[in-house]
Amino acid sequence: MVEIKNVEIFGLERSMRKAAYSMKMGDPDLTDVGNAEDIKRSSKLGKVKIGSGHDTFLKGIIVQGDIYAPHYFLPQLQRYHWFEIVTSQSKMHRLGRANLANQCDPHTDPRIIAIVEELQQQFRDDKHSYENRMKLLASTPLGFSMWAAFTTNYLQLKTMYHQRRRHKLKDDWGSFCDWCESLPMFEQMILGKSPDGERI
Repeated sequence: MVEIKNVEIFGLERSMRKAAYSMKMGDPDLTDVGNAEDIKRSSKLGKVKIGSGHDTFLKGIIVQGDIYAPHYFLPQLQRYHWFEIVTSQSKMHRLGRANLANQCDPHTDPRIIAIVEELQQQFRDDKHSYENRMKLLASTPLGFSMWAAFTTNYLQLKTMYHQRRRHKLKDDWGSFCDWCESLPMFEQMILGKSPDGERI
């Protein structure tokens, strides 16, 4: 199952204030950022229809963190242009030492893990063998999970949330969407929920 940690958020209050730029003239004002007017405005604009253009201020709210995910999940995650993998753990460098039993999704068949553990041992016995390396890489199950560092923004997360909330990979996308809901102001600005859970 997907796990996300070490999250940092940048530009939340500044972007909420800058959501007002289309109706302002003169010098930018960043005094009293995050006031009630900013919250009201961003809560209205953040939940507009995807693609309408009125929610572009969400791009300024940058989210960085670490995600632990199985390989079957990563292609779906990486199809989103503004969800960028900054760096990740490497199968090429570390697969020979990985603890497969711990790093595979619980749904991975233990027989497959046992086979790949045999291939790990063959690789460790002769690390210079191209054949051993390729057998190990090509046989690693899609349930194998690794950590990756990512950077994204609230606008991209809004799209991902609405497209994936009811996805068939309910454990993985479910935990991802739950994490989105835990981000500051995400529910209020994007889902239209007040801090007490009521619709606004």
